[in-house]
Amino acid sequence: MKVGLIGNDLKNNFTKEVSEAFGLENYQMEEMGLKSLVNLIQSKDFEGINITFPYKKTVTKYIDVLSDIAKKAQAVDTIVVKDGKTYGYNTDYSAFTYMMKKHNIDFTNKKVLIIGNGGTSSAVQAVASDYGAKEVVVVDIVTGDGAISYVECYAKHLDSDIVINACPVGMSPYIEFEPIEMKLFSKCEAVIDIIYNPILTMFGLDAQECGIKRIIGMEMLVAQTKRAVELIKGIEISDQKFDEVLHQTLAKNCNIVLIGMPSAGKTTIGHMLETRLNKRFIDMDDVVREDTKMSIPDIFARSGEAGFRKLETLTAMKLSRMNNVIIGTGGGTIKNKINMDFLRLNGIIFFIDRDLENLITSDPNRPLSSSQAAVAKLYEERYPIYQKYATEIVSNNDNIEDTVQEIIKSYHKIVDDAIK
Repeated sequence: MKVGLIGNDLKNNFTKEVSEAFGLENYQMEEMGLKSLVNLIQSKDFEGINITFPYKKTVTKYIDVLSDIAKKAQAVDTIVVKDGKTYGYNTDYSAFTYMMKKHNIDFTNKKVLIIGNGGTSSAVQAVASDYGAKEVVVVDIVTGDGAISYVECYAKHLDSDIVINACPVGMSPYIEFEPIEMKLFSKCEAVIDIIYNPILTMFGLDAQECGIKRIIGMEMLVAQTKRAVELIKGIEISDQKFDEVLHQTLAKNCNIVLIGMPSAGKTTIGHMLETRLNKRFIDMDDVVREDTKMSIPDIFARSGEAGFRKLETLTAMKLSRMNNVIIGTGGGTIKNKINMDFLRLNGIIFFIDRDLENLITSDPNRPLSSSQAAVAKLYEERYPIYQKYATEIVSNNDNIEDTVQEIIKSYHKIVDDAIK
């Protein structure tokens, strides 16, 4: 390995694609134990490597020269070989500082709660202290080394002004979990997430629904990788290139989720988007049929609507772990909030709005759409829920090509708006 990433579990890591987008060729990712990593560092047989969980703190003692920031954070995430020596840097510090300044997060005289006590947390703690935090509180499942327990956190620190998640809880594939309940933090003004997969975690979604400003972790990943590539290649990368790579990374990995009434055109539109955006189209009902080896009417006949809705939730969770796909939902997927919560983690929601008179009113494969009256009743019940969950509403009553083009245009605009 000449350039690459070393860590313990790299299955859901985007660093390779981001590094290569910044021009770092032949980038490799390798999972290895500490002994093998130390041997690699001491061999100096590489150009530059990135270090991730759980080795950022441990490797500091095996490096010849530490940067001032790496010494302050007591953690290293980038190692470069120059003139026969290893140089250790902490790019998390600069990346987090960038993200903080970009979003006008002011730590001055604030109580800052940081979740997790690993290498990334060390850098975040240093930034918060350097930028004037009144108090920095660290909570972790393992107490000691400056970290308090969750019991103490809930008992004494619900008045935190800024909450930062620097632990892996909620990271793919365990997207259903969140490290802390943000609705209890009534004074909180901003939430910053270090996790980037899923793009929006349950932690971030919880903050968003509480009306708290939230910042996604993808920005920090791209900022951290930019700085690492600069150090490894000895170059300077422009802010314009950073913006391009951030948009490219988000646009590639974000899903498109299509909601709407049965026969609104979700499947046809999904397949048309598939060829234009190079994202695979997946129909949720098809996944249910494949997983159960049963038809939808048979599931309704055997397990009722309640049984089908449970299968739908399991499918929503399964698909929400994916990236770079288009998901066509069933007409009633929106009835269960948890379905939409899962699908929003990696997805932008488009409501395909088709007028009632244009909907099919009898379909043997849709047990709840058996007549014109049944469809009209569903339309009246569901329309406000579709509106509630839609990031964007697009009409599909005239030219379907226009609808597809509107989705593509809106998709890129929403990605741009998310990173401004």
